[in-house]
Amino acid sequence: MLPCLQSLSGSPLFSQLRRSAARSIVVSAPRHIQKPPAFNKETRFTVTEPPHPEWEYGKGLPEHEKVWKQEGDASKLTWDLTTMVSKQVHFLKDVYPLLTSAIIPRPVAFVSTLSSDGIPNLAPFRCVIMCNQVGHNPPMLSVSFALSRRRPKDTRENILATKEFTVNIISESFVEAANTTSVESPVDMNEWVLSGLTMEPSIDIKPSFVRESAVSFECKLYSWQDIFGGSERSEVTATFVLGEIKRVHARRSVMHEDGISLDAGKLRPISRLGGNTFGRLTEGFELPRVSWKAVKDKYELLERGYDEK
Repeated sequence: MLPCLQSLSGSPLFSQLRRSAARSIVVSAPRHIQKPPAFNKETRFTVTEPPHPEWEYGKGLPEHEKVWKQEGDASKLTWDLTTMVSKQVHFLKDVYPLLTSAIIPRPVAFVSTLSSDGIPNLAPFRCVIMCNQVGHNPPMLSVSFALSRRRPKDTRENILATKEFTVNIISESFVEAANTTSVESPVDMNEWVLSGLTMEPSIDIKPSFVRESAVSFECKLYSWQDIFGGSERSEVTATFVLGEIKRVHARRSVMHEDGISLDAGKLRPISRLGGNTFGRLTEGFELPRVSWKAVKDKYELLERGYDEK
């Protein structure tokens, strides 16, 4: 779950969500589809030109995107989430499906931890985020936890106790195995056994990383923040964790020729959409970053016209 949503998704009613999984499936799944088509194993990632290569500065929405403009001009629905969350009204029915289907795609990755007693734990999170707002020096990852009244989150408790964890990117090749680790199981249950995935010893920390993952990060706890929710904002409903990346493991087979960056087409990462729907990366396009030196004169011309309106 995105950290910015934790104060909402961490509502006391959130603990009911897992018991109501079928309801969220109904919300997101098209009713007319009885069985989806077979997975297309031949699809490969390709790079195309951007959607509107003819676009010019100051033009806003392209002229031929008429349908998008018409839909934008129509009436809009609005949700007062502050009131809904404080009153604990329609959270499962409206708020959760709304947010998880709107803020997409969300990266999905494993987090591997050890308890203070040495019990291994492996769980998928949607999402683990590279903290660009913190910067790459030091390199950071964030993981967030929506808490339940029924029982503590094993991964959260392990990270706070041992201050170590690994983050492992999930690819198409083993997504079903990865999905099994989301089971809400007894504390002493070993998700590695159920998934059949392989523990690979880390170098700098004790928790293992996933051998099947093409990219893994060894992390140490940098800081954490409890988030208070509920109608009175008096109970801890979520926790936001910052981990400092100490070491990166990556397969040579998923690297670009430069040996530095990864090839998305070879990595084949998966993402989470709304409900039980996952996404795959099949196409991308490149847009170069805009240089102020290149657009300064154009901006000044546009600004004069804007002020005259």
